[in-house]
Amino acid sequence: MSLTKILALAGAAAVAGIAIGYYLRLIISLGKKGSMELEIKEMLLKSKEDAKRITDEAEKKSEALLEKAHKEAKEKEDKSQQTETRLIKKEDLLDKRQVDIDKEVEALKLKITEIREIKEKVDKMEATKKEEMEKIAKMTSDEAKAVLIEQIEKNSEEDLMSRIHKLEVAGEDALEKKAQDILATAIQRLSSSVASDILSTNVEIPSDEIKGKIIGKEGRNIKAFERMTGVELIVDDTPGAITISSFDPIRRQVAKIALEELIRDGRIQPAKIEKVVSDAKEQINKIIKDKGEQAAYECGVLNLDPRILLILGRLYFRTSYGQHVLQHSIEMSHIAGMIAEEIGANVQVAKAGALLHDIGKALDHEVVGTHVEIGRRILQKFGAPEAIIKAMQSHHEEYPYETVESRIVQTADAISGSRPGARRDGIENYLKRLADLEAIANGFKGIEKSYALQAGREIRVFVRPEEVTDVEAHNLAREIALKIEQDLKYPGEIKVIVIRENRVIEFAR
Repeated sequence: MSLTKILALAGAAAVAGIAIGYYLRLIISLGKKGSMELEIKEMLLKSKEDAKRITDEAEKKSEALLEKAHKEAKEKEDKSQQTETRLIKKEDLLDKRQVDIDKEVEALKLKITEIREIKEKVDKMEATKKEEMEKIAKMTSDEAKAVLIEQIEKNSEEDLMSRIHKLEVAGEDALEKKAQDILATAIQRLSSSVASDILSTNVEIPSDEIKGKIIGKEGRNIKAFERMTGVELIVDDTPGAITISSFDPIRRQVAKIALEELIRDGRIQPAKIEKVVSDAKEQINKIIKDKGEQAAYECGVLNLDPRILLILGRLYFRTSYGQHVLQHSIEMSHIAGMIAEEIGANVQVAKAGALLHDIGKALDHEVVGTHVEIGRRILQKFGAPEAIIKAMQSHHEEYPYETVESRIVQTADAISGSRPGARRDGIENYLKRLADLEAIANGFKGIEKSYALQAGREIRVFVRPEEVTDVEAHNLAREIALKIEQDLKYPGEIKVIVIRENRVIEFAR
């Protein structure tokens, strides 16, 4: 077969293939077109059905809403109709009541008029009757009343005097019994211990070996301690304890704190002792401040000047006739408050006057005057109310009783001080003698400080070395001894020791 024929056959086959492909494509496109038209028709039908269904549902909902709205409107209309009906009934009732009230008012007016007319008639009749009686008696009503009273007084004079006497006796008995009840109640409601630490304080030690350290080489530690604190250390065979002896409670407390600190530290030497004693004094000042504030808070006495509270706290270390002065003042404040409450006096003034009545005793060894006068000056200086000053100043009858609170304070003082065992007169006199002994020594020129030791059998006097020479120190000791012999009465003898210490300090840098 030639190439030409082959090419012709191939061309004819290609043309036939193209024709067949076109025909098939035409058939397929026509089939797809018919299918799409059918889908579109189905979608149109479905959308129409959905639209009809939505429309039907909307109509049903709108009908339901309209029906509900009509129902609510009907209910509101019914309620407003009922309200209107009730209001109409109330208006009718009010109108009826107003009519009744008007009728009652008119009736009352008529009755008032009738009563006034009757009263006028009665007054005229009484006046006429009175005139007729005065004409018959030939005296006025005032004269007749005076004669009648005079006659009754004359006939009943003895009976009246007897009754008045009975009332006076009964009143005095009742008042006395009431006063006894108030005092007994106050005493019974407040009872406290009256035990106090008077002359000595014991300090516990871990072992007796520490006693040697406290005494020191040739006694230099114990001498330094006694010189700086003004107390006497008694280091004897008593196991586990060292006794601090002094009539001044503040010195004893300073010595106790310092000694306990030295025992804890273990390093006992003069330089260390001096520092520890200085720290103990600062600690005591803080205790004094705290005790004053605590006492005022416990008694409910407020708004006092802090300087008054600071002086009040010093009474924590003060005794009077063997009685703890601050505790005595607190006790008095409670008793005075109870009495004032019972009789209707000013409770706060009574409590404050009782709490501060002995504040002068905190400074009576430093300031001239009785403790009452010193206390008055302290309170006046620091702005205490005048009512409190009047309440406290009469408890020893140095000033007149100007207020009922002043009598209450004096009564509370008597109750607190007269309790069995509360006070010891012998100890108070003894402590006063020791204080007088120090006062005599301090009265000489050049004295820095002085301490009475060994129950008043010894007094140590420290002089200022720049003012007193060694020769003058000998003369001073003799003069003090002579002064003591002249001014004091005492058993046995008193040893006077004058100490002149000249200390020079320099620093090498």
